Amino acid sequence: MTSPNNSKSREEIPVTLLAGCLGSGKTTFLNYILKENHGKRIAVIENEFGEIGIDHDLVIGADSDIFEMNNGCICCSIKGDLIETLNRLIGKREKFDRILIESTGLASPGPLAQAFLVDNELATSLKFDGVASLVDAKNFRKQLEEIDVAGEQTAFSNAILINKTDLASAEELDKIETLVRQINPTAKIFRTRHAVVDLDQILDMGGFELDPTREFDLDRPLDIPRSSEASLPIESVSLSLPGNIDLGRFRMWLQMLGIMEGMDVMRAKGILSLPDSPDRWIFQSVYMMFDAKAQKPWGGDPRENRFVFIGRNLDRQKLEAGIRNLLGN
Repeated sequence: MTSPNNSKSREEIPVTLLAGCLGSGKTTFLNYILKENHGKRIAVIENEFGEIGIDHDLVIGADSDIFEMNNGCICCSIKGDLIETLNRLIGKREKFDRILIESTGLASPGPLAQAFLVDNELATSLKFDGVASLVDAKNFRKQLEEIDVAGEQTAFSNAILINKTDLASAEELDKIETLVRQINPTAKIFRTRHAVVDLDQILDMGGFELDPTREFDLDRPLDIPRSSEASLPIESVSLSLPGNIDLGRFRMWLQMLGIMEGMDVMRAKGILSLPDSPDRWIFQSVYMMFDAKAQKPWGGDPRENRFVFIGRNLDRQKLEAGIRNLLGN
């Protein structure tokens, strides 16, 4: 399938989704965006104004519940459905440079990410840039066990803020980071207090766009130490295999894997060595959506295929056997 991103113009508005369970610090993070002088013009879509508490001393204009703040940001709440709210904001395109959407604490980012990637109507004006999630350093392990979407939010994230670090010891933080890495080995991780982070690290991630000019996030080692604690509801499997792989057969295998395993295979990404191609190919999938693109020449680097699968009940041996059946010389 051809990525909808290929037909997009330079005027697209990048959209970042903010996720995190209740108590993780999303409201604190949104307040930081709306009140601090960070030099960004961000439109924040918030579920409920009451949670943020708009500081009217910082408001320089308001129109139909779209508040303009004196630091260049604007804020609005979801009226009706999300598409309606996005269209309201697009009508004020000149007032901001990007959009940040707060999801509810019990929502998985997966369906929204997939909608942006496959819906051509959304793709004409907006570019889905990525998912940033906050996790509560003190309660993350408990939330993984009790709240299904806690693992899904981590799985779909491109950046993860381990927040409230002042409430956990260094040893506890190391354990939390290991848990996060077992679920999502490729996300950028930041340890934060009061959700304060350099916004340049959260925005313009390009997390769901295969950009040949970017270094792909599988270029670094993905050997994640396994926790000795009980198994996680969502984990990742990383594989490196030599040989060449046919792109069409691999796409069909991956789609069949999605059909057979249902929603258990949430994400996959990787680097492919294709026969008769001098270039590395990069791919990603979100559920049944698949995209692949040539990146850069292999040059003198050894050619190998690298894969990361994220989901539930993943069988490493089954995944490896399936890929080996596709490999040739």
